[in-house]
Amino acid sequence: MKHIPKNNKNNSRRDFIKNASLLTAGLAVIRPLSWEKYLFEQSYPLHNIPEHKGIDPAWVKMLYNRGEETAYHKSKNELKYIGMPVGGLHAGTVYVGGDGRLWLWQIFNETFEGSHEGIDPKIATWNDGTTERKIRARDGSAYIDPTLADSKRVLEQGFAVKVTTNGKTFVKELNEDQWDEVTFKPAYPVATIEYRSKDFPVAVNLKTYSPFIPLDEENSALPATILRLEVKNITHSSVEVSLLGWMENGANKLTGGKNTGKRINVVSSSGNSTSIFSYFDTTNQELKKAPDAGTMCFTLHTANGKAVAAIAPWPVTSQHFYIPATDSATADAPEKLVGGISTTQQLDPGKSVMADYSITWHFNNPHEKLKTLVKDAEMGFYYGARFKDAMEVSKYLDTNFKKFTHLTELWSSTWNDSTLPHWFLERTFINIGTLATANTYRFNSGRFWGWEGVGACPGTCTHVWQYAHAVARIFPNLERDLRQRVDLGVGFKEDSGAILFRGEDVTRPAIDGQAGTILRFYREHQMSEDNTFLRTNWNKIKKAVQFMLNQDKNGDGMIDTPMENTLDAVWEGEIAWIVGLCIAAASAAQAMAKEMGDSQFEKICEDFATKGRSNMEKELFNGEYFIHRPDAIHGRKKLGSYNTCHIDQVYGQSWAFQVGLPRIISQEKATSALKALWKYNFTTDVGPYIKTHIGGRPYALAGEGGMVMNTNPHNEPKPYGENTTWQLGYFHECMSGFEHQVAAHLMAEGMVDESLILTRMIHERYHAAKRNPFNEIEASDHYARAMASYGTFITACGFEYHGPKGYLKFAPKWNKANFKTPFTTAKGWGTYSQKKTASKQTHTLTLKYGELKLNEIALEQITGGPINSVLVTLGTTQIPVTFRQEGTALLVSFSKKITLQHTENLTLIFS
Repeated sequence: MKHIPKNNKNNSRRDFIKNASLLTAGLAVIRPLSWEKYLFEQSYPLHNIPEHKGIDPAWVKMLYNRGEETAYHKSKNELKYIGMPVGGLHAGTVYVGGDGRLWLWQIFNETFEGSHEGIDPKIATWNDGTTERKIRARDGSAYIDPTLADSKRVLEQGFAVKVTTNGKTFVKELNEDQWDEVTFKPAYPVATIEYRSKDFPVAVNLKTYSPFIPLDEENSALPATILRLEVKNITHSSVEVSLLGWMENGANKLTGGKNTGKRINVVSSSGNSTSIFSYFDTTNQELKKAPDAGTMCFTLHTANGKAVAAIAPWPVTSQHFYIPATDSATADAPEKLVGGISTTQQLDPGKSVMADYSITWHFNNPHEKLKTLVKDAEMGFYYGARFKDAMEVSKYLDTNFKKFTHLTELWSSTWNDSTLPHWFLERTFINIGTLATANTYRFNSGRFWGWEGVGACPGTCTHVWQYAHAVARIFPNLERDLRQRVDLGVGFKEDSGAILFRGEDVTRPAIDGQAGTILRFYREHQMSEDNTFLRTNWNKIKKAVQFMLNQDKNGDGMIDTPMENTLDAVWEGEIAWIVGLCIAAASAAQAMAKEMGDSQFEKICEDFATKGRSNMEKELFNGEYFIHRPDAIHGRKKLGSYNTCHIDQVYGQSWAFQVGLPRIISQEKATSALKALWKYNFTTDVGPYIKTHIGGRPYALAGEGGMVMNTNPHNEPKPYGENTTWQLGYFHECMSGFEHQVAAHLMAEGMVDESLILTRMIHERYHAAKRNPFNEIEASDHYARAMASYGTFITACGFEYHGPKGYLKFAPKWNKANFKTPFTTAKGWGTYSQKKTASKQTHTLTLKYGELKLNEIALEQITGGPINSVLVTLGTTQIPVTFRQEGTALLVSFSKKITLQHTENLTLIFS
């Protein structure tokens, strides 16, 4: 979680702080004396988080309800901040706003650390309770001063509808101002916008998204946005409906100045589609290489389109629909050039018409500094290698339009066809949209690479990205490739086994990043169809594990070598969250060694994990929660969490639940630690705390709830060490990525109320009335760690999967008698349901995409009486199985491996 932009690879963070005259990296531009007073005087602010939370039980009960799908309304002033990513993965950021118009357009490769960070590089002023502070984009300016969609409409784009009926003509543009009500329904990756007016003869719906197909990282990464319009005649008369869409030529939008060249639009038709191809004509070689040099294409994917190469649709009147078709148009830079495509159809009462548009782009010149930072960027982007220009992208999309729209909308309906609450499904999945922002790239070589937050902190940082469970479950190939290409490739030290935590961008590992990546090796193996990944990489994985084990200097199973961690400091001593995470990693290594038949290394890892667990529970548990034991020699001189209550103290056990490992901490002590976090760190109003414990960044404000990173519940003097440094500011913050991992752990341990409350508090912080619901912020926008939210979905379902073993498990945490959920595996995805009827219980897997190979499935008993038999059918064919029961666990093994194909059902009936 680095918060200082680097001028070059040799500049240390300390040097930058010194040179910039900053006490903190991003916590203030000028050091506030009031903060210094609190940080360095002996009397530390008193702990002031109330033990009793005062939460209405009826409200908690409501959190379990299925409820209604989220909808934001014009009438409630909820549309102005909405920005849902609707471009392809790693293709920049294109937002759809609350009224359906596209905005931001961060596709021109200007994002880079230190010069253009976040979605809106700006400094905002925040009163932290004692003084006013300057907050940069990487420190949360978009949280306290959310960007308005209307302030970032970089390119002209939109739609209008004309209706003629009974001799009258009506025209409206699809924007908030012209309709009585506009409703935005978010169901990432699909946004649905509804437009209604009592004086208008039709109702209009717009669906917007980019192709998003889990497990298909290729076709989910098109530089494209689809806009599907549906117009319904709500009168009793026949109407003539005309739709007009327009799109600005964005080629060299930023660099195309006066006398530099011409913008050109060219119309083409092919089959049932009409396109306007946009480019910039110049003799200036520098402009041809500029980050915003490239092409765009605007396409109607239905028949009988009329293209106008140049229009000026502001405001749109009925006359715009009668402009003659043209084949081409030019405009001297910097003048705008906007092209439009219309279609007309007669519509009977109650009938609807569809018009499918798309926008594609191709800007294959990465930022020059990015090319210096990561060599893979020199040859451009992956989509640049696949397609020569935006027209080629459009043609590919057109050829596969029916397939891509079907699969994207199938996934959206599959994800939302669940008994889980709508709000819960939304918040736990929404952060996967980070991949469809300027936070991530995929280079020509195929390498996946990301910042921590948009334009801030490079190198797909191990100690941040290891929290992000969503990517591995939705696009596992990306994670497997990242493990091999970077963590065991350019970022791997063959001699020691160290994994450089920012790839080639640094020369050192982070201990939590090392351990977390070992756990990711195991997860990536599990999300594979066979053991090829593990077998191919086992020797290097062993080295990485051995490096971690070697950091235990005294051989007690508790890592104690001072090394950097995600809180940007080198802590000394034995730190519960690092110790536990390394024990979990050793347990994962033990499991991998067993599968590889490496009994010697399996024993080494087993001994470490056994010893570590015993000593962690004995030495680092204070009777209530886990602590940081100071170094025996240096004591508490350096910054640390020591006897305070730290949010990640049992993170290792949280990780273990994500990959189905045996317990690494006893349930009694783990739940005690979680209860302490709830008691001491969680509050329904952070206001009083952040007013007294200043220095943190504003990721939760007065009146909002959350879990604070570190608290000093027993009011010790100097609780964080003798020499506190700028990183202390982190301890007073609410960072959603950490909160999500705690919520996942709470869910796994059966503390379901607390898990849902914490998740809902985050959800409420990002309500559209306050700020953009799709942008969870930490060190800059769309922060990668927030993808930990998917882990809470995993534990809510009690989901475990091991592809090479053909093993699948479900054990939902509530609503067990009538439960339904989506799931993903190595090669397929679909829906799982379980239902209790009288003395029987029925479990059904329905595969919607791909295939699923199974040897064994683990379920839970939900009936009251004894289970005597199980009937298993694949489609209509009965499958022979063996069955055993262990307590409430029901374990079904197939006589031979079975394969579900898409549309097939596997049904298990226990009686």
